[in-house]
Amino acid sequence: MTIATLERALPERRPWQIRFGNHPAVLYAGGGVVLLWIVVAVFADVIAPYEPNAHNLKDVLQPPNWAHWLGTDNFGRDVLSRIIHGTRIDLQMGIVGVALPFVIGTMLGAIAGYFGGIVDNILMRILDVVLAFPWLVLLMAIISLLEPGLVSFYIAITLVAWVSYARLVRSQVLVLKNSDFVVAARNLGYGHARIMFRHILPNALVPSIVFSMSDVVLVILAGSAISYLGLGVQPPTAEWGVMIAEGQNFIFTAWWMTTFPGLAIVCLALGFSLLADGLGEKLGVRE
Repeated sequence: MTIATLERALPERRPWQIRFGNHPAVLYAGGGVVLLWIVVAVFADVIAPYEPNAHNLKDVLQPPNWAHWLGTDNFGRDVLSRIIHGTRIDLQMGIVGVALPFVIGTMLGAIAGYFGGIVDNILMRILDVVLAFPWLVLLMAIISLLEPGLVSFYIAITLVAWVSYARLVRSQVLVLKNSDFVVAARNLGYGHARIMFRHILPNALVPSIVFSMSDVVLVILAGSAISYLGLGVQPPTAEWGVMIAEGQNFIFTAWWMTTFPGLAIVCLALGFSLLADGLGEKLGVRE
């Protein structure tokens, strides 16, 4: 086999080279919902009609009306304004809480799958230990060992969620490392770093990227649940889980305090779910 033949064997379809044609409606719908929430988060200071933490004892527990479209809470704070500002925290939890495990899990999974041997065995045993515990219970336990707060949540979610990406990337690398284009790269004398980052990882990341879109939903729900339990974002910060926790004692007398933040969580989660489904359909990935 000549050098020219080997070089021609190297090009492989990359995620950024995939042409999107005939986008499914679900991809548009999910992307539109997520984009809308991003716009709300970026321009929260402009869009919100009131300060999110401004107390007004004259307007305590006001139902939805023309002055306060989604009502007020037990401190007279505008629920709509707090939901708008809470978008920043919940989007941040979803994006950062996925990005960190994605990077760490991808690198560890790629190294274990490519080199195999003792490195792979050690990673698999660590995976078994982490997966042996219910992930939400493990998340709460780690945060309890640290201290309640957003930083502790990021540390805990990284220690728990990286295993999913490591396992997914490892399985892809195990298949790809014996592919013709990787064998051709080895025969050309390319180093491990070039083979890994230029030929294997770009092709192994597509399923992980699709999975990360749906994983954002789980992270946002986990973040809201942790905040609801008092282990995540702390009051008086405007965050949807915190708002639901604050309104639970008024659920029969002021239903809007818990209903509207809950609907915001559902809407954002639905957007990312639709985006993940549409992206998976276009890329030919099935979870």
